[in-house]
Amino acid sequence: MKKILPAKISSKLYIVATPIGNLEDITLRALRTLKEVDLILCEDTRVTKKLLDRYEIQRPLLSYHHHSKISRVDKITEHLENGKDLALVSDAGTPGISDPGNLLIEHIAQNTKHKVEVIPIPGCSTTSAIASVAGISMDKFCFLGFPPHKKGRETFFREVAGSKHPVIYFDSVHRFLKNLELLEKFKPDAKLVIGRELTKMHEEVVRGSASEIIEYYGNNGDKVKGEFVIIKHE
Repeated sequence: MKKILPAKISSKLYIVATPIGNLEDITLRALRTLKEVDLILCEDTRVTKKLLDRYEIQRPLLSYHHHSKISRVDKITEHLENGKDLALVSDAGTPGISDPGNLLIEHIAQNTKHKVEVIPIPGCSTTSAIASVAGISMDKFCFLGFPPHKKGRETFFREVAGSKHPVIYFDSVHRFLKNLELLEKFKPDAKLVIGRELTKMHEEVVRGSASEIIEYYGNNGDKVKGEFVIIKHE
């Protein structure tokens, strides 16, 4: 019987987690990987360059983000086909979570002639960071990413309100309070854990009911800044 051998690995694509704020929150393996790859794919080259400069890493950069055209994806695929090893990073945290990383991986898996080894380099994630300080059972939870801007927003928060397990979602400074008011509408007694600017200078974790959180931030307008991650747990 003829043996079917696995396709020869021509290159590697490393999915590298980077800090969500504090630049010291990066693994030694991640730093080594970024130093060794031929090219680093990143959302914003200016953001990634700050991290690379901090650790004196000089590698070529290529932008890849939500708005990248298929020609950019084809260019990335071409690099891999030519035997180049690449790293994919996001502006903060782990690629593939609420960003287009998994779309790129799917395209590569379906369209490369030779096998590309996709290797995770784990590290920071806002999701795991807030879960670790939640102070509630997180044995089971649901992650929903960012709420829709317009269409589907009420459906999103009905799902959050009705979940029997804790729900983690992200939110932006521009819609944070309005979305909390919508959640309170569907579940007036909702209990929340709010993480703002985690690992950064103005980091804070706030716990309370939806109404208490709305009042707290309503009375402290200067605190409605930065990035939010929310756990709704009751």
